[in-house]
Amino acid sequence: MTLQESLRNFKAGVLSRLSAADVEVMDRATEELVRAGIAARAKKAGDRAPDFTLPNSNGEPVRLSQLLARGPVVLTFYRGAW
Repeated sequence: MTLQESLRNFKAGVLSRLSAADVEVMDRATEELVRAGIAARAKKAGDRAPDFTLPNSNGEPVRLSQLLARGPVVLTFYRGAW
């Protein structure tokens, strides 16, 4: 399964658990972001990210350039500790 297929399946699973009202709110918010131009400015596959330092899941600082020196990097953002 490709990444795109996995993401489509994940999205379908999430959407199936939401009310129609919640899906409408999410769709409206997404459309507002697109109209604001955020999507057009987002990094695309193959774009270079600027070097940065962020805390990892243990709160320790991690620098992108140091990780790239060891190989490809997949960057994931998540909201807080649920």
